[in-house]
Amino acid sequence: MATIPNVALQADLEKAVDEAVKSFSDANPRSRSEDEKAAASMPGGNTRTVLFYNPFPLTIARGEEQCVWDIDDHKYTDFVGEFGAGLFGKSNPLIRDAMIKAIGDGTVLGGPNRYERILSAELVSRFPALDLVRFTNSGTEANLMAVVTARAVTGRSKVMVFEGGYHGGVFIFGHGGSPINAPFDYVMAPFNDTEGTLKLIEEHAGDLACVVIEPMQAAGGGIPAKPEMLRALREATEKHGIILIFDEVVTSRLSGGGLHKILGITPDMITLGKYIGGGATFGAFGGRADIMKRYDPRSAGAFAHAGTFNNNPITHAAGATAMTRVYTPEVAESFNARGDAFRKSLEAIVAKHSLPITMAGMGSIVAIHSCTGPLNNEHDVDRRNPMKDKLIFFDMLARGQRITNRNTMLLCLPMTDGDLDSFVADFDAVLGERAHLLAAD
Repeated sequence: MATIPNVALQADLEKAVDEAVKSFSDANPRSRSEDEKAAASMPGGNTRTVLFYNPFPLTIARGEEQCVWDIDDHKYTDFVGEFGAGLFGKSNPLIRDAMIKAIGDGTVLGGPNRYERILSAELVSRFPALDLVRFTNSGTEANLMAVVTARAVTGRSKVMVFEGGYHGGVFIFGHGGSPINAPFDYVMAPFNDTEGTLKLIEEHAGDLACVVIEPMQAAGGGIPAKPEMLRALREATEKHGIILIFDEVVTSRLSGGGLHKILGITPDMITLGKYIGGGATFGAFGGRADIMKRYDPRSAGAFAHAGTFNNNPITHAAGATAMTRVYTPEVAESFNARGDAFRKSLEAIVAKHSLPITMAGMGSIVAIHSCTGPLNNEHDVDRRNPMKDKLIFFDMLARGQRITNRNTMLLCLPMTDGDLDSFVADFDAVLGERAHLLAAD
């Protein structure tokens, strides 16, 4: 079905979205009430912007394995995946038992614990870029520490980032950036534009401390960086003594050793977070030994790295179990192969209905875009029709398939082939029922 430029169809699309939103609101009175109450003590009723969507977000009451239930007692297969942190599902017994044991042994111990040593050794053995690693409490904090480390080591001030990039709550670079970004001197480079980026590096080389890039922009829509651009970045940063940082907070799940292992490109530093804490708060930064040894307290003039919960025994007990006993390199490879097959099944449904929809992502990360490809950067993604995205989101939710309000999916380990097949069938049904609307300009 070709794209149809029709004002009447666009009006029909908007009407369909209004109806879907009303049905959602009518079906979830308790979530609506909770949202209204929450607004009295939190701005907009929430403390995490990414979870908000109009008219109100569902309040989740509980979760088990790959499913969640809202407070109106609707059950959903959860493809939100806690935006990357929910890799293990909601109730992995090995991780749960590890956390319970850690709690039973006492919390806030005020000293090193055995779990952090197990987890750090596992991460260093798996990720090629890690000679040494230190822990934080989130991916945002990990990226902040990586950037300030690069500035301190190089004695330079500028930080190169990329359009559409996201490195945490104070590192948001979509559509020009955020007014609450950390106040560094940024050089904004065009994502997937090798020539333009190299030109900027040459222009600012003497002042650039680091280049920070996601090898696949996750919040930016699952858009992979072109391998040739990443290789060019590696060469240019080595030439000028600039520290190259890969933000693998999300993409580290894509293989047993992260996306940089798949690409065969080793940056100077990487940042980690999300799932590695086994469902507890987690972040990490690390890299070359000569950089990270600056944090060795046995050395004169060592950098201090404070943080009360950097070695939280609950997190590290969960993370050590998660990474050594659950998400082994072999499991990571097979799991992401399942994700690639799932994406191809969704692409086949799109082709069946001949709709202007593009699937993006890699491995166990999938994104639906209501526009035709190719998608190389945020400007390409801006071709999406927000009304189409919203219709797909609410239609899938009505069928018990919970995806993010960005229309992305992050698979979790407990998902069965039946779960994935059910999603594909529901996606087929939604596209079939809404084909004439999703084809509208």
